[in-house]
Amino acid sequence: MEHQTYFHSVTLNKDLCHGCITCVKRCPTEAIRVRDGKARILGERCIDCGECIRICPHHAKRAISDTMEALDGFKYKIALPAPVLFAQVKHLDHTGRIILALRRIGFDEVYEVGAAAELISQSTKEYMSHYQGPLPLISSACPAVLRLIRVRFPDLLEHLLPLQPPVELAAVLARRAAVEKTGLKPEEIGVAFITPCPAKVTAAKVPLGNQNRNIDAAIAISRVYPQLVQEIKKMELPEFEHLSHMGSTGLSWAANSGESIGSGQRRYIAADGIENVIKILEAIEDEQFTRLDFVELSACPGGCVGGVMNVENPYAAAARIKRLARDLPPVVTQWPTPEWLPEDVYFNKKIEPMNVMSLGGDPSQSLLLFAKMQSYERKFPGLDCGSCGSPTCHALAEDIVRGYRTEDDCIYLLKEKLEQLAQSLAGLSAHRTPMEDIEHDSE
Repeated sequence: MEHQTYFHSVTLNKDLCHGCITCVKRCPTEAIRVRDGKARILGERCIDCGECIRICPHHAKRAISDTMEALDGFKYKIALPAPVLFAQVKHLDHTGRIILALRRIGFDEVYEVGAAAELISQSTKEYMSHYQGPLPLISSACPAVLRLIRVRFPDLLEHLLPLQPPVELAAVLARRAAVEKTGLKPEEIGVAFITPCPAKVTAAKVPLGNQNRNIDAAIAISRVYPQLVQEIKKMELPEFEHLSHMGSTGLSWAANSGESIGSGQRRYIAADGIENVIKILEAIEDEQFTRLDFVELSACPGGCVGGVMNVENPYAAAARIKRLARDLPPVVTQWPTPEWLPEDVYFNKKIEPMNVMSLGGDPSQSLLLFAKMQSYERKFPGLDCGSCGSPTCHALAEDIVRGYRTEDDCIYLLKEKLEQLAQSLAGLSAHRTPMEDIEHDSE
């Protein structure tokens, strides 16, 4: 059974992989197997959360992103800095320094994603004031969470807040403003997102909730950081003082609870870290949070400050966000008429579930294969040790049914077979007659 090809920003360096099962046990969607002594990422299940990058002891997993050269074919270049970028530079005293630094390293214009986050915060408050559907609503800002819901919790898709992530709205508004300013065609303007995590690289290339791509390149924060630091050292106050269009509300989206507080939520939960996110989603599925209005989920620990493409310690970054936010006005960018939200705010394409758990092409075949899978699983010890290279005994049974593995990959079953074989050979030897031994010796 062949896998379809998927784009992913999390990749494996097989030369560094030792075949340990650390990543296998921690992957939230069981997207990793160890075969022939090396890890293998199953593209249809991977959500690019970056958890395997964080925990791989041999640094065999890495995240890929674009370089500045990806914008070489465009006449006008726009940077979309994530709010967390402003928390990466030590002793930063003004957000305008980052904006000016981005211009000096090659961008013609900068549109802060935090400014768009303020628009989404305002839009969320307005949308929820008229909302009549199932509660709680789940934030759609983290693309790893969106993909997790598609793969593991498809029944919760109806709980998703149908508003664009701030970066997508920023890309639309920034390109539109650049067209008006320069007179260039939209396709002549390149938009690059300065991103903290691989899931957002994937979302830029293969967007969810959007018919078309709005972002032309996704560049890791760690790529531009050295250049930004060098430029920041050369600046004088008047050069950057009035460049920012983001208040404390937009900046605070970088850390846990920032979105919920910014949109005025009172009855909400904010969870970060992929394991905690899964627990919350399971609780929503079990209808444990029916009195909540809003759930903010971030796959990275601490929120975007925990992204694997950052350079700063996430705790230090979160503290820096709070310090910078104290010197900013609450809100800078707002819709002029919040009671009328523009179409740009909403998803323009339905987010469909990914049926990667299906075993067959039709229900009857799936039922037969599922019964077969259960029969295999009953043979296994249920220890979920991962020694076979699959994360659980259930996953190994599924892999066998799909044709990827055999029963002998379970070391416990293999041990039992070898013991039975040894006992059989011992039994044959014990039942030999003395005459058979004489004849055997004479030969």
